[in-house]
Amino acid sequence: MAEKKKSTKKPTKNKKKSLESLSQVHGKEEKFQPTTLEQVWGETGHTKYGTTDVNDYIRRLDDMNKSDLQAHAHVIGFVPVDDRVTLTKKLISEFKKYVSGFCKPLIQPSPGGPVSDEAKKILSEGR
Repeated sequence: MAEKKKSTKKPTKNKKKSLESLSQVHGKEEKFQPTTLEQVWGETGHTKYGTTDVNDYIRRLDDMNKSDLQAHAHVIGFVPVDDRVTLTKKLISEFKKYVSGFCKPLIQPSPGGPVSDEAKKILSEGR
């Protein structure tokens, strides 16, 4: 009778998290300064693309077929190309430009008072 071979693999119980699945929180309240009149009147930035989240927009693009992508590119305002990968990259870069222009962070004054004479002396040594 043949002997049964024992498996040498041990089951892994602790799976390590990949870097993509981890997120970091900075703990600051994000306030944005309005840059257009539409923003002052309450525009949230969801009208042109439907979202301001990059991952959500990429998921939407993945769900579209080629003709839908070309129609979406036409609505956004640029001439669509025939290659799906190139078209998707262009749409994502246009989306990122829109979001970065739409959500200008509010500039807050730096915490601190006037610089002392000793600090000015130390800083001037590097000149």
